[in-house]
Amino acid sequence: MKRILPALTVATMAFAVGLITGSAAARADSGNAAVVAKALADMPVIDGHNDLPWEIRDRFASNVDAVDLKQNTALLPRAASAPADQTPLMTDIPRLRSGGVGAQFWSVWVPTDSRDATAVQLTLEQIDLVKRMVARYPADFEMAYTAADIVRIEHAHRIASLIGIEGGHQINNSLATLRQMYALGARYMTLTHSTNTAWADSATDAPVHHGLTAFGRAVVGEMNRMGMLVDLSHVAPQTMKDALAVTQAPVIFSHSSARGLIDHPRDVPDDVLALVAKNHGVVMVNFFPGYVSQERARWDAELAAEKAREASPPFTGLFIGQPDRAAAAMAQWLAAHPKPLVTLGMVADHIEYVARVAGKDCVGLGSDFDGIPDTPTGLDGVDKYPALLAELAQRGWTHDDLVKVSGGNLLRVMRDAESVARRLGTTTPSNATLEIDRKLDRKSAQ
Repeated sequence: MKRILPALTVATMAFAVGLITGSAAARADSGNAAVVAKALADMPVIDGHNDLPWEIRDRFASNVDAVDLKQNTALLPRAASAPADQTPLMTDIPRLRSGGVGAQFWSVWVPTDSRDATAVQLTLEQIDLVKRMVARYPADFEMAYTAADIVRIEHAHRIASLIGIEGGHQINNSLATLRQMYALGARYMTLTHSTNTAWADSATDAPVHHGLTAFGRAVVGEMNRMGMLVDLSHVAPQTMKDALAVTQAPVIFSHSSARGLIDHPRDVPDDVLALVAKNHGVVMVNFFPGYVSQERARWDAELAAEKAREASPPFTGLFIGQPDRAAAAMAQWLAAHPKPLVTLGMVADHIEYVARVAGKDCVGLGSDFDGIPDTPTGLDGVDKYPALLAELAQRGWTHDDLVKVSGGNLLRVMRDAESVARRLGTTTPSNATLEIDRKLDRKSAQ
């Protein structure tokens, strides 16, 4: 079904692409600009992951009235209590409109040190925050729960707003809680965040389960039954493989890049990309510089080591208890070790890599805006998607290719997941519990 880009004509978007890319060659290449403009008119961007809700909680005490999303939030003055290096916000309604965004998955992440009932409560508060944010701007936002909702809302010239849970710790090991999160509007769940859950291994934690436990597999099955997308960003490679082996619906990676280009555990290995192709899922490429550039990832690690060397309270570090000396030493280190440049073109490299290994039917966009401390040059906010698509057009991506990456692939995955849920609709909700899972594990170990 053809979709209509809100509030922008093809000609206007073509002109905007030329301005955003900022190079004489791109401005002159009206052909590529027109291709991008037509693709966005037919398929506005569906971004898989944006962390603005947590930033509203953190910076404005969850008061959605305290920040005006109708204004450029990058220009907001820094609060007196804010850290000196606080990143400007990357998201607001004018920039979403300029960026050709038609649908956004808002993350309702809560910290991984929040466990048990506390994690559930915080998640409910974040879901409430998203709904209040959407309700405050009824001319621009509308909640969406299905693929059909996305299309309908875009035709009404609004931005479809969806909810994604970013970590299995947020359901407190309870399928009943998972079901209620779905009932409240969550349409994907990332199986882990940065640490393991009691039933799945994270990419950035020491392996304990070596993939999914029996209860973890039941979680995937219950998500399939409801039509909730299984998100494999943040999970360990074996967890990815276990989930792909048991899921009956296509999976997503809401914000991950290609490990074949940079050896970072948050990115997707080639053998998993091959499985995603068979599953007909989608990898939505992340914009975080440390996941995009090997040089930047190495610099990040060296920066962390230098901070630890200078001051690691309470007992270690060359300048522990001497903040002025530690700051001077850090300034000296930064002067000698400038941050490596990461560019929009490097993000395009990851999109092309995923497309080569998994196919152009299996790649999308998952910016991680407002969840990352900085961005690649040329991708500093939600208005810059046209520039990224223009880069792909310059590399030979056609209108149909751009339609797939901008949102078509994610829309297809949602429809397929909804179809699986309809097929499984006669099955009863799972009674699996973590305790039953542990009993099975103990029995198998005997």
